[in-house]
Amino acid sequence: MAKILFITTRNPYSGRYSGDVIRALKVINFLRKKNIVDVVYLSKKKNIIKIKKNKRDSFFFYPNIFLKIFYCLSNVLKLQPLQFGLFFSQEMSNFIKKNAKNYNLLFFHQIRSSQYLPKDFKGKSILEMGDLYSDNYFQTYKNLGLLSIFKYIYMIESFLVKKTEIKLLSTFDRIILFSKSEIKKIDNRFKKKIFYITEANDRIKNKYFFSKNNNQILFIGNLGYIPNIMACKDFIINVMPKLKSEIPNIKLNIIGNIKIIDKFVFSFFKNVNILGPQKNLDRHIKNTICGIANLKIATGVQGKILTYMSFGLPVICSKKTASNFGKSVLSYKNNKKLIENICMLKNNKKISQIFSKKSLSCVKKLNWNKIKLDYSKVIKFSKKSF
Repeated sequence: MAKILFITTRNPYSGRYSGDVIRALKVINFLRKKNIVDVVYLSKKKNIIKIKKNKRDSFFFYPNIFLKIFYCLSNVLKLQPLQFGLFFSQEMSNFIKKNAKNYNLLFFHQIRSSQYLPKDFKGKSILEMGDLYSDNYFQTYKNLGLLSIFKYIYMIESFLVKKTEIKLLSTFDRIILFSKSEIKKIDNRFKKKIFYITEANDRIKNKYFFSKNNNQILFIGNLGYIPNIMACKDFIINVMPKLKSEIPNIKLNIIGNIKIIDKFVFSFFKNVNILGPQKNLDRHIKNTICGIANLKIATGVQGKILTYMSFGLPVICSKKTASNFGKSVLSYKNNKKLIENICMLKNNKKISQIFSKKSLSCVKKLNWNKIKLDYSKVIKFSKKSF
């Protein structure tokens, strides 16, 4: 039995409809079955009120906007990622430095939590990096317009995160990545440190039913994440008008956290439903043609695709998001082909059912009950040198 301190910069109990938050809670609950696991995390005050506090948990509030700006500017001067400043708490840092010695393993969730690793920690350290975000940020930089201030922020961040990723590969004892294609990008001298644990889904509900009357397309994702909001805007502006000429009553349903301003803007488009976070997706599968992952900016494995697959939905992906799913999904190179694929799934029962079966077959291999056991292997591997 290992004594583990799990460190994350988002409240894993918040119920936030975001893949990293959902996964963190799954990992915590699994590790607690055979280990002593204490959790330390950052949270908004409103989320603390909602949850039942666990005696093994410690939490600290996010810094105010002025401190965030100060920390971000300080990080730039130190050539550290801007996001470190957004997710830094001096109180949390002091707590971890003081208590780290009581644990033989520190488990850090995502790259932004890595800044809390004490320099004098003598035990083992694991970082669930997930994806190589420097590549993601560089793609974002390239896809944003010249007049967008975020273009230049992401350009700087991609450089700073790349520098940090290389450092972390040297610093941590174990690194967890979700995608084999990401692992191929790692320098061979670090390969022995890498553990491959893919994204996974914990429930399979085959709710898809083909009908020529189906007229809905589903997009799931956190709309606070720039690649997701860009994908939705692109589909609404560039695809929906042409798609309506083929399927006049077509509707796009968007599920996930969304900013008030974005929800307001989308409300002006007909046939677009902004549903926000939804705990139960079952009723939103009815009348759905397919799930889409039309992202132009993507790294690793997209959790939204696994969600679609768990309901037996046929899935259409951009080339970037399809790379980890092979022939289990339909992919496209341009909007014309995307529209053709949607129309084909709407009108062709045989093809729709084929890709529905492919979705279920694929997601069964990526079931959480199987994947979670890989975390036991990481802990066991690390315990050898406790």
